[in-house]
Amino acid sequence: MARADLEAGGLAVAALPHRSPHRRISGGGDDAAFDDDGKPKRTGTVWTAGAHIITAVIGSGVLSLPWSTAQLGWVAGPVTLFLFAVITYYTSVLLTDCYRSDNPVTGKRNYTYMEAVESYLGGWQVWFCGLCQYVNLVGTAIGYTITASISAAAVYKSNCFHKNGHSADCGVFTTMYMVVFGVSQIFFSQLPNLHEMAWLSILAAVMSFSYATIGVGLSLAQTISGPTGKTTLGGTVVGVDVVDSSQKVWLTLQALGNIAFAYSYSMVLIEIQDTVKAPPAENKTMRKANLLGVSTTTAFYMLCGCLGYSAFGNAAPGNMLTGFGFYEPFWLIDFANVCIVVHLVGAYQVYCQPIYAAVENWAAARWPRSGFVLREYPVLANGKFSVNMFRLVWRTAFVVVSTVLAISLPFFNDILGLLGALGFWPLTVYFPVEMYIRQSKVERFSRKWLLLQSISVLCFVVSAAATVASIEGITLSLKNYVPFKTKL
Repeated sequence: MARADLEAGGLAVAALPHRSPHRRISGGGDDAAFDDDGKPKRTGTVWTAGAHIITAVIGSGVLSLPWSTAQLGWVAGPVTLFLFAVITYYTSVLLTDCYRSDNPVTGKRNYTYMEAVESYLGGWQVWFCGLCQYVNLVGTAIGYTITASISAAAVYKSNCFHKNGHSADCGVFTTMYMVVFGVSQIFFSQLPNLHEMAWLSILAAVMSFSYATIGVGLSLAQTISGPTGKTTLGGTVVGVDVVDSSQKVWLTLQALGNIAFAYSYSMVLIEIQDTVKAPPAENKTMRKANLLGVSTTTAFYMLCGCLGYSAFGNAAPGNMLTGFGFYEPFWLIDFANVCIVVHLVGAYQVYCQPIYAAVENWAAARWPRSGFVLREYPVLANGKFSVNMFRLVWRTAFVVVSTVLAISLPFFNDILGLLGALGFWPLTVYFPVEMYIRQSKVERFSRKWLLLQSISVLCFVVSAAATVASIEGITLSLKNYVPFKTKL
């Protein structure tokens, strides 16, 4: 059975503010152009923050939800999607109140997830947070490179079938497409920070709506016109769809991990919140943005998961767009896959910007007088875009390395599932819950404390189970692995 394609989950870390380092000079300048922390005025709104969230959450993995639903069945599938939506929204709301220390309205800003953890928890938990966050961010960058290349190759394959017939050999190596995607990311990586990428996230959000809608529409059409696959209340059937009960358990746990990972965006939430203007208070704006992002995501997830399962049944493919056979309407399949590529260009940047900022802030602190590290060279006459040599070299190197790793590890979806399973509990649940308990001084063993800890323990069990299942998937993938020979 195919592994779920890929999800846009992932996490984010930066040790220092990821916004532009330029600050107001005391006693001069226009105060209206700066915020209370001396940094350029933030201009983000509910809509731009919501676009960032949707871009981060709705990844190409939305197309794998029919596969996940097929492992769980008509009852557990939709229920699991809904439960994780509720948990993610609730813990994200808790996290938004931690953007400012002590007081969510007037307290000191925490520019990154790690700063928030340091302010409230400190000690070893800061390093644990950083480890989980950075590993998942790097893994997501590699996974997005792989998935974008698969969608780009699918466009070629679809046109090949249309032109030469369905029996033609239209297999294509994905390496070339990974290289092209990497080159595009070198260019977009030169955008200084997330604050200046609202337009890219809005475009990516539109693309995610487009291909998800196409997937839903094609599934609905096939459900109505047929033929459809066999569906059951409990999902895949032992002895029919899967070999034995052990395989059923592994695939079920993988499906749980994929759905949990599908909703993960807490790792970039603080960074997104740092783009929002005030007043009103940032946490109030982000509550609305969280609701907008999670409710929109859940609606698409339900439609894709349930209608996709209805169309394909227990034999649902890892990517629902490939389940239509790359055949007709070929132009619509092409458009959907192009939308996936464009969306992943933006999503890649949303997840990588905190990595870039962490390294660049460290370099600025390490070499405070270095022109190579700090000097900006204006490119546009209006001064709105400039090039920094350290940024150019470092970000280009990161993209090149992530692209090479994607080419050499084409089964990275399994590894990304492992990273997502490991990161879901600490970053989406544990840290937001613990910081909220510390901030609100929730009494130990009180009803609220017990409820919060119960949610944390439940999600830990799911993450642990999904981790074991992902390791099993990686083991199976390695058996047939041939380096640099991945063909779609």
